[in-house]
Amino acid sequence: MLRTDRLTLRVADRTLCDRLDVGFNAGENWVILGANGSGKTTLLHALAGLREPDQGGVMLDDIPVRDTPHRQRARRVGVLFQDFEPAFPATALETVLTGRYPRLERWQWESTEDYRAAETALEAVELAGFAQRPLATLSGGERRRVEIAALLAQDAPICLLDEPTNHLDLRHQVRILELLAGRAYRPGHLNIFVLHDVNLAARFGTHGILLFDDGECLHGPLSDMLARPNLERLYHCRLREIHAEGARWYLPD
Repeated sequence: MLRTDRLTLRVADRTLCDRLDVGFNAGENWVILGANGSGKTTLLHALAGLREPDQGGVMLDDIPVRDTPHRQRARRVGVLFQDFEPAFPATALETVLTGRYPRLERWQWESTEDYRAAETALEAVELAGFAQRPLATLSGGERRRVEIAALLAQDAPICLLDEPTNHLDLRHQVRILELLAGRAYRPGHLNIFVLHDVNLAARFGTHGILLFDDGECLHGPLSDMLARPNLERLYHCRLREIHAEGARWYLPD
């Protein structure tokens, strides 16, 4: 579905990743992990075709992602940005309806089906009664869930999500990641997350990319990536590894 071809990304004199070759397949939940400034968002933007690689490229269905027409790309790939600032005042429903735009023809108005998809998405993120609420009246966590609802309404088979748990309380972190990760089990669907919480990554991810600050990347099944030596090198701190209920948990030591 999506793959990198010797992808190299640099910022100023730093190499963020060097000749990265990785294939992302249907049914997988990939997690990108790294310290602040390691290039997680830059890599996600490159995968979406929003950032020109310094070398190599990204292929979407065996076509360079940046050569794919914008509307066609938006029907295949949805992006949840780390921060969202609306250009104009809007209600929650109006914001979620923007996720339907790639499916509309030029000058076409939203149909009953589009409104139904938007309302269903709001219900999925537990905001069914918020459709007419202006975004400015919502809390940070509620606004984040509206943004996620817009992504759900877009219904793109490939979703790239930059810190989807931003501003969410503990219950909604788990609830939203359950919802998003579950999409990957639909035929032809794939998720790639940027996350900071290693334990959430371990719970919901299937594969991982570790971005080290020297430009080296490790990638593969997440169970192989989440070894304590890897994580201590990644985050430059000692970690305590706890085994409980058949799972590994990591805490700063």
